[in-house]
Amino acid sequence: MMSMMYQAYQNHIDFTAPWRTGAAAALKYLNLVPQGATDRVYGRLAAALELISRSTLTYARPDYAIGSVTSGNREYQVTEEVAYATPFGSLLHFRKVDGPEQPQMLLVAPMSGHFATLLRGTVKTLLQDHDVYITDWHNPRDIPRKEGRFGLEDYTDHLIDFLGQMGPRAHMVAICQPSVSALAAAAIMSEDNHPARPASLTLMAGPIDTRIQPTKVNEFAKSKPIKWFEDNLINYVPMQCKGALRQVYPGFVQLTAFVSMNLERHIKQHIDLANHLAKGEVIKTFYDEYFAVMDLPAEFYIETVRDVFQEHLLPQGMLMHRDRPVNPAAIRRMGLMTVEGEKDDICSIGQTLAAQDLCTGVRTYRKVHHMQAGVGHYGVFSGKRWNNEIYPLLRDFVHVNS
Repeated sequence: MMSMMYQAYQNHIDFTAPWRTGAAAALKYLNLVPQGATDRVYGRLAAALELISRSTLTYARPDYAIGSVTSGNREYQVTEEVAYATPFGSLLHFRKVDGPEQPQMLLVAPMSGHFATLLRGTVKTLLQDHDVYITDWHNPRDIPRKEGRFGLEDYTDHLIDFLGQMGPRAHMVAICQPSVSALAAAAIMSEDNHPARPASLTLMAGPIDTRIQPTKVNEFAKSKPIKWFEDNLINYVPMQCKGALRQVYPGFVQLTAFVSMNLERHIKQHIDLANHLAKGEVIKTFYDEYFAVMDLPAEFYIETVRDVFQEHLLPQGMLMHRDRPVNPAAIRRMGLMTVEGEKDDICSIGQTLAAQDLCTGVRTYRKVHHMQAGVGHYGVFSGKRWNNEIYPLLRDFVHVNS
């Protein structure tokens, strides 16, 4: 039975845990042994032990590990402070100790199978010129069922609440999937004349209208009826967890599906990883992050597939929030920036740009669109071109709208 697959998977992980623990202990001991003529043997053995100890996913959120950042001509220590929290997520503040006053920014992380720490590099770049907060989502498998459901409307409500905690004139930057909720939150807050409505909204590689140049991801979402997703992808959280019997789309299922789309590349990268480990090179950081997975609440996943990817409610003017229509045209006195990547195979060119046409109340001179040449999905918010070409445009856009 598919809904019990997660329980069987967890039982297997628990059963094989001693092997991984033993490999990690042996590796720690091996690193204490003096190496000489047999360096190559030690290297191969160490690589094997390393891969065994890493041969499973982790459900613990990695550290952000942003100890300091350079802003202006000074280096500042950075501390992490939970400014506000609900059972499902924290508003995490990266505070620069004795730092200058800078525009507040809410970085909206996707809830898509990984922790918000996947945006670590994005945060560090933004910290140069901004007072940064992030939506640090909690893993549903650790949230007791008594805390209730978490759907697409709850996600949007969290953004409104988080901005309310930050106060007036903050800027909101949404990465990928939450662009829909970010646009909805901005529209609702504008219509209500909310005092903490954002001063600017930036949507990066987000699925505002997936009817435009559909990608493989978009086509898969439309290839099955919604009941197929409910019956085949939704599982119960294992009994060993705090969130026992909560319905989720398990992170390990999502990761497996994603890896299978690029199977040859991932096999090659693991072979390369083993070779690098044998040579004593440290390139583990990406895969350590990549294999730290987070489940998705079943309601949020199903509603996202249905409302965003199958029925396209937002671009058709049919998206509802708490029984009221979401009206992007209500957004006024707010800057709007959209960013897309030329080679994005997850959210293709035009899908995020669609927000510009929906937001008819935003003055033309306050709208900015940038299509970054030569980058795929992740290159829009990480890497050299993000740092050197996209970020300066975002920084200037925020400054103008501050």
